[in-house]
Amino acid sequence: MEANDERLRTPRAAGMAGAVFAVLLAVAIVLVRISVPAGNPPGARIDPGKRWAVQTALEILPFAGIFFLWFMGAVRARVGDAEDRFVATVFLGSGLIFVATMFAAGAAAGTVLDETRSSDFGRYFAYTMMTTYALRVAAVFVFTTSTIGHRLGVLPRSLAFLGYLVGVVLLAAGSTLPWSELVFPAWALIVSLHILRVGLREPRRSGSPR
Repeated sequence: MEANDERLRTPRAAGMAGAVFAVLLAVAIVLVRISVPAGNPPGARIDPGKRWAVQTALEILPFAGIFFLWFMGAVRARVGDAEDRFVATVFLGSGLIFVATMFAAGAAAGTVLDETRSSDFGRYFAYTMMTTYALRVAAVFVFTTSTIGHRLGVLPRSLAFLGYLVGVVLLAAGSTLPWSELVFPAWALIVSLHILRVGLREPRRSGSPR
């Protein structure tokens, strides 16, 4: 009975956590985009009237990371030992590195809130961490999640192909195309809503017909 209860709870936990993460991250990205000068020009400063937006975004980021870890843990618990260790390791590692780089970017971005101590170095560091590193690692996470979902029958083929497309966009345009970072939370929201709607079917075990 307990095992059956766990099967019912895990898909819902994954779907809810993923949806909350997607919304929080999207809100944080939008708040930063509307308050930080476009193009990250040298010597740029935030409009004093928009500092609240950056502060709110920085307050949101830790919670987004927590829900992302919950989402990742719930999916991993459901998949269990059904996936090969290489893909499972890349899935786990890319997710953890994404959270770490996102937190580092948020901490560095806090320097723009203090006019007396603000520096181009802190702003560029935060920008580079988020657009060059975090988004690339997010692309790896999307690739591995889509691969696991497709191979185990957890995600339909259309969502798996959408994931591959999102991963390519994050890899190729993450640091050059404004607002492209919203592609990641949009993908996470779509996958989470799918999980909430249909659940996570029992994964196919190794050696099972595909």
